Amino acid sequence: MDDETRRGIKTFRRWVDDAPAGGMVFFGGAGVSTESGIPDFRSPDGLYAQKYPHPPEQMISRSFFDARPREFFDFYCDRMLALDAQPNQAHRKLAELERAGTLSAVVTQNIDGLHQKAGSSNVLELHGSVLRNYCMDCGAAFSVDELLAQREQAEDGVPRCPACGGIVKPDVVLYEEALDEGTLQASVDAIACAALMVVAGTSLAVYPAAGLLDFFHGDHLAIVNRTPTPRDRQADLCLAANVGEVFDF
Repeated sequence: MDDETRRGIKTFRRWVDDAPAGGMVFFGGAGVSTESGIPDFRSPDGLYAQKYPHPPEQMISRSFFDARPREFFDFYCDRMLALDAQPNQAHRKLAELERAGTLSAVVTQNIDGLHQKAGSSNVLELHGSVLRNYCMDCGAAFSVDELLAQREQAEDGVPRCPACGGIVKPDVVLYEEALDEGTLQASVDAIACAALMVVAGTSLAVYPAAGLLDFFHGDHLAIVNRTPTPRDRQADLCLAANVGEVFDF
């Protein structure tokens, strides 16, 4: 780590210490969970750089799910589930900051549930969660373990509701689907009230999530990402560092 990065981390931690009660909001992407062993999408060794029968973004689209559910679940269960992953230093520190009254909300693009596993309670999951699943016909709720068991029992590998036979869909936002309006509005409200906004582990390339930065009008915007983002010029501080390293205090 160079001296400039060290100075930047010191400044960032001072901002966290000086933030008013409930004045900090965290907005995170896949880079928050890579240190827990969960691959991201856009890095050189991420999912998009790997070879599959179809482009990953196509295989996790709603049209692909509807047309080829077995292939969807083959990819989803093999590549999108990381049920043994554990929270890392960033997850743990954010939960600590929430308990201390500094952090008001975690807004996340991740679907892995690691923030809650670390102890955070106010987590706004823009893209849903792999831990929740529901029957598309009757709306019955299922855990991820139940989904996997149903898939194992199905002849075609497509999990179905034992009550009505409807396909069980993960409660995640696929490409071509809209974000949940309630979650989106709650995220806007939290960000609009924040004095310190920390954006970490995201390329800020996916909309409408990336557009949430437009609602921040507080004192300090910090971006923590290994590579530059389109919003770096808006930030008061940019740190090209691992998220866990920055939150190791």
